[in-house]
Amino acid sequence: MSTIPGVELVESQGQVVLRHHVTADRPPVDANALKALLEQGGYGAWFVDRTVLSSIVDRCNSEQGDFEANLAERRDAHMDIEIASDGMRAWGTVTPAYGGAPLSIDQIVQTLTGLGVVYGMDESNLMKICLESKAGQYEVATGLAAVDGDDGRFELLINLTRDRRPRVDENGLIDFRELGDIPVVDVGQPLMRRIPPTDGTAGRSILAKLLYPKRGRDEMFAAGLTGAAVSETDHNLLVATERGQPVQVGYNGVMVEKVIHFDGATMASGNISFDGTVHIDGDVLQGMKVLASGDVVVSGTVDGGIVEAGGSILVKGGVIAHATLKAGTEVSVRFVENSKIEAGVAIAIDDMALQSELRAANQIAVGIKAAKRGRLVGGSAQATMRIITPILGDAASSVTQVMVGLDPALEAELQAILSALEKQHQEADSLSKLVQHLSKQGDKAPMLERAQATLNQIHQAMGSLLVRKAEVEKKMALYAKAKVEVGVEVSGSVDLAFGHTKRALRRAYGSGSFSMEGGLVLFTPHEGDSSEV
Repeated sequence: MSTIPGVELVESQGQVVLRHHVTADRPPVDANALKALLEQGGYGAWFVDRTVLSSIVDRCNSEQGDFEANLAERRDAHMDIEIASDGMRAWGTVTPAYGGAPLSIDQIVQTLTGLGVVYGMDESNLMKICLESKAGQYEVATGLAAVDGDDGRFELLINLTRDRRPRVDENGLIDFRELGDIPVVDVGQPLMRRIPPTDGTAGRSILAKLLYPKRGRDEMFAAGLTGAAVSETDHNLLVATERGQPVQVGYNGVMVEKVIHFDGATMASGNISFDGTVHIDGDVLQGMKVLASGDVVVSGTVDGGIVEAGGSILVKGGVIAHATLKAGTEVSVRFVENSKIEAGVAIAIDDMALQSELRAANQIAVGIKAAKRGRLVGGSAQATMRIITPILGDAASSVTQVMVGLDPALEAELQAILSALEKQHQEADSLSKLVQHLSKQGDKAPMLERAQATLNQIHQAMGSLLVRKAEVEKKMALYAKAKVEVGVEVSGSVDLAFGHTKRALRRAYGSGSFSMEGGLVLFTPHEGDSSEV
C-alpha cells in the first residue's frame, strides 16, 4: 500500500479533504500519486476536478506551510430536462454518479412532473436509462401526435370502364392497349362508390394538451355525369341511369354513353351521327360518314368512308381506298392502305401501313401482331415521341416520309406565348416609366392609381404566361427522347426528320433505332455501337 509522506485524506460531509504537512526530503508529488491515494481510500469513483487536482499538486510541491484543500467530492447522478417547444417531446441530459446514488425512476418522474410533463413517459425506457447511467441525452417522454383524417376517395365498381385519359410515362410515352369490345352496363348498375373522409384520431402532448386532428378533405362525385346519378338510397353510390358504355371521367366520376348498333354504314343506313358510342357490325362504305362523340367500333372494313370519334376508333378489319379516320385519343386498325389516319394520342396498326398519311400526337406503332412482316411503306408518318415498325420503306415503293420530335401545336403555342410576353413586357416597361414620372411630378389627373393597377394586372398575366411557358418547354424537352425504332430493316428510300433536322436514308439499315443527340442523327443497331447518319 503506497503512501505519500506528509499527505493524508479525510472524508468530511461528502468531500475528500487533503491535509498536507511539510515533510523534508519528500519526492515531488504528482497527479497520478494523488489519484492512486484516492483509489486506495475507496474514493476512486468520486468526482475530481482536473484544475483543482493540478493546483493541489503544485501546492504540495511548492508551499512551505501546512494546508488543507478539497480534493474530491461525492456526487449523485442527476438529469437535466429539456422540453420541445411544441410540447411533444422531452429529453433528459444525464450526468452519471461519482461515488453517489444512481438515477431512479422515481427521481426522473418527479423531475418531469415538476415541469408539467404528465403524459408519454415509458417506464421501460426510464428503467433502461437508470441502469445504463451513462452520460448523454435520452428521450424521456413522447407525446401522441394527432392523426389527420383520410381524404375522401372513390372506388371504381366495374372493371371494364374505359378511361380516355392518356397514360403517359416519365419518358412521355403512352402504353398501347387493345380497345376490344365495348363494355355495357344496365340501368341501376353500381358504377363508383364514394368513400367519405374520416375524422382522424386525437393526440396529446406530454403536457397533457389535447391535439385535435384535421378532418380529411371531402370529395364529391363529378357534376354533370351523363347517364349516371347518385343513388336515391345511398348518397355515396353512383349508379347508371341508362344502358350504355361506362367511361371514367377524371378520378371522381363515371358517365354512361349511349351505345347504338348498325349493321353497317351504307346507303341504306345513311350517314351516322350520334352523341355517344357507335358500333358498326359490318363495313363503312365509300363516301359514308360515321361521327360519334364517344368511341367507334367497326367490326368490318372502312372502305373509303369517313369515321370521326371524340374518343377512340377500333377497326377490326382494314382501312382502304382513301378512307379517313380521326380520333380524339387512339386509333387501332388491322391494316391501312391509301388512307389517312389522325389520332390525338396514338395509332396502333396490327399488320402494315401502305401509302398512307398517319399522324399521332404521341406515337405510332406498326406491325403489333406481325413482328417480322409488318411494314411502314410510302406515304408519311408523323408522331411526337416514337414511331415503331418492323420494316421501314421498300425498294419498289416511293419515298417513305417519317417525322418525330415535333409537335406543331405546341410549337405554335410556344411562339404565341413568347409573342404575348414580349408585348406585355413592352407595356409593363411603358407603364413603369409612367408610374415613376407620376410619383415624382405629382398626380394631378389622378392617373397614378389606375396606372399602378394596370401594371399589377400585366405582371399577373405575365406570371401566368411564364408558368404555361415552363409547362410547354417541359413537354418539348421530351422531344429529345424521340426515336424511330426498326425491328427488322430499313429498305428503299426514306426521308427521316427529327423536328427540323432532316436526313435522307438511301441505303439499307438493319434492326435498331434512330435518335438525335447533340444535334446529330444517330443510328444504334440492336447489337453494336451508334453511328452518325
